[in-house]
Amino acid sequence: MKSKLSTLFLLLSLALTSQAFASEKDIYEFSWLDPDKEVYVLQNRKYRKAGHLHANVGGGITTSGAFVDATAIQGRVGYFMTEDFGLEGLYSKNSGKENDTATGIRTNSGSGSSTPFRRIVDNYWGVMALWSPFYSKINTFNKIVYMDWIFGVGYSQLKENNNKIDVQTGGIDKIVTSESHSGIIWQAGMKFYLDPSFSIRTDLTAVHYKATSVAGASSFYSNFDATVSLGYTF
Repeated sequence: MKSKLSTLFLLLSLALTSQAFASEKDIYEFSWLDPDKEVYVLQNRKYRKAGHLHANVGGGITTSGAFVDATAIQGRVGYFMTEDFGLEGLYSKNSGKENDTATGIRTNSGSGSSTPFRRIVDNYWGVMALWSPFYSKINTFNKIVYMDWIFGVGYSQLKENNNKIDVQTGGIDKIVTSESHSGIIWQAGMKFYLDPSFSIRTDLTAVHYKATSVAGASSFYSNFDATVSLGYTF
């Protein structure tokens, strides 16, 4: 009995006092694997961002605006100073048109006096500080996919076209007004690595800006774009 207690006490002491260190440079090698294969510990980032310039080109859809169907083509260029922090510039060219909901409102008004108010974003650009604190490894069909989570926030300039005057005149004057606004831009994205150079990235990008409503009061508006892009890391 004493021998069993002594053994248990020894094992417990080792468990409490021992520390296992697994740095990013640690690699587990298994003899039963092919010589060219290596199993990386969880802490290891196989693909590095620090000190690298990246560029992305892609497109997607605008998910905001009840009376507008719109798409976006985006280009991004960025640089990570460390694995967690970087900078990025973004330009988005948007195109949109009134959707069936807007057409239905005009049609059902009968006299044509009911005009839906809409803003159609023409383009916007922004500069953001990036934060990428998390990364993941996904095992899919016996293949490991490496992924980074990327968040950003910064300053933006947006240009849009609206039918404010058209609404105010009850649809008599078919006038489109172009306006530019400064605002706050933020994004949340996931970067899937194909190899050290190429990657696929999905992003939700939002621009929040202040503009004058039909009634003449200042209101906050938002534009949300969901996009997929192909990236290259230099």
